Amino acid sequence: MRFITLILFLALTANIVFSSDKPAYKIFDKSGDEVSYEDMLDRLGEASIVMFGELHNNPICHWLQYEVTKDLFETKKGSLILGAEMFEADDQIIVNEYLNGLLTDKSFEQEAKLWGNFKTDYKPLIEFAKTNNLDFIATNIPRRYASIVYSKGLEGLDSLSKDAYRWIAPLPITVDLGLKCYKDILEKAEGHGGDNLPYAQAIKDATMAYFILNNYKSGDLFLHFDGAYHSDNFEGIVWYLKKDKPKLDIVTISSVEQNDLNELNNDFFGLADFIICINENMTKTH
Repeated sequence: MRFITLILFLALTANIVFSSDKPAYKIFDKSGDEVSYEDMLDRLGEASIVMFGELHNNPICHWLQYEVTKDLFETKKGSLILGAEMFEADDQIIVNEYLNGLLTDKSFEQEAKLWGNFKTDYKPLIEFAKTNNLDFIATNIPRRYASIVYSKGLEGLDSLSKDAYRWIAPLPITVDLGLKCYKDILEKAEGHGGDNLPYAQAIKDATMAYFILNNYKSGDLFLHFDGAYHSDNFEGIVWYLKKDKPKLDIVTISSVEQNDLNELNNDFFGLADFIICINENMTKTH
């Protein structure tokens, strides 16, 4: 009887411990099957280009970006190139000067057009590149040019100087308004002056794809950080990459939030090769 009582007590205790476990995240594949971090990392290491789609204010995303960067650096023996949406292409010279030790932190932060959460979320990635002599590519179109497209359409770029075109994907660009990523933007605008929104998004996607391909080297792995909406459903940047280089091995990561991490919500199936599912109660970085 004592033995049976002990077994029941241990079983109850184990159940309580298990029930109180609060994982911060889980990783699923595009079919909704849970996978380990190690399995994901193995697949990433085989790719030519990895698109890490983040939720901009989620600390788990930013922590995992750093961990993936560090681990892929070891896997690829240093044959790694980093790039990010969060840096505009015309700031590349400033990024390079900082990586080469020509600028102080203060000068870099004053000169470059940095996001408000740079210090907490993106500086660790820049510092990793600096410490390990990695290229870090500023891939995004300068915001002022995306704003022109939003207000005047793609034809608004026709009046720019030749120097300005250095920081934009070669024009004209193809825009497939049938893609979900652009259709969703139009639907959310609900007719309130958002007709140019898909084109403003597309010029960002096309430009990021252009600078990724311009800096990709065969045998290296290009790890790109972007908002998940820029690469979800294998669209956006990925669509432009595949349009120019259909044979490239591109692996995508998306990030989502939900309350129950035991199973991936059906709405997120097929979103990316790997979906990082994060507890929706997670604190935010900004």
